[in-house]
Amino acid sequence: MARLGVNIDHVATVRQARGGREPDPIAAAVLVELAGADGLVVHLREDRRHIHDQDLARLRELVQTKLNLEMAADDSMAKIALNIKPHLVTLVPERRLELTTEGGLDVVGQREKLKRIVDLLHDGGMPVSLFVDPDLGQIKAAHKIAVDYVELHTGRYANARLLKEEEAELAAISQAARLAYKLGIGVSAGHGLTYRNVKRLTQIPEIVEYNIGHSIIARAVLIGLERAVREMKQLVS
Repeated sequence: MARLGVNIDHVATVRQARGGREPDPIAAAVLVELAGADGLVVHLREDRRHIHDQDLARLRELVQTKLNLEMAADDSMAKIALNIKPHLVTLVPERRLELTTEGGLDVVGQREKLKRIVDLLHDGGMPVSLFVDPDLGQIKAAHKIAVDYVELHTGRYANARLLKEEEAELAAISQAARLAYKLGIGVSAGHGLTYRNVKRLTQIPEIVEYNIGHSIIARAVLIGLERAVREMKQLVS
């Protein structure tokens, strides 16, 4: 059965719109776990536009399933991870002006830099995942720096307008997942996944976890968070 990680960044985004305390991402985390999610995902950004350091500390104490910390691959973020010790660290590319993460890490071009951060996190006792495009070269490079997991960027699949484009992206994701599995790397998927497009990905057996945020939170605005999580959990399972 595939696992579901729920990204609650957008709960914090709504909080920051007014600069107050509500809605509280911690309360959202409780509901997400009660609804059956297998983990929580948060992205601590350099500019702290949504999740804050105190949120992360409170979540680490509270989360009973798995806390997946997304962060940029740099020393300042690694220091925070080494202090908080989430259950998993996912290294992601980050640009200050982007609305959301726009693509995967260039593991091929940044292999030495990434290896240093991965080794640092491993020495701190944390497994590491890399957010990468479904590209075979990136998967091979990830294997060379001994990561534990890769999260396949599904944005191009999610944004495909034509059926042939969707089929091509689905094939690329499938091939990347298969190679990662053969190399002994755990496989998850995320970015742009919705209640409409996630089902086709569940036919790829190598993908064992889906990390989904915006679609669930958007639906929760209309029907409630617990029901929204339960519906997505049923789809990915």
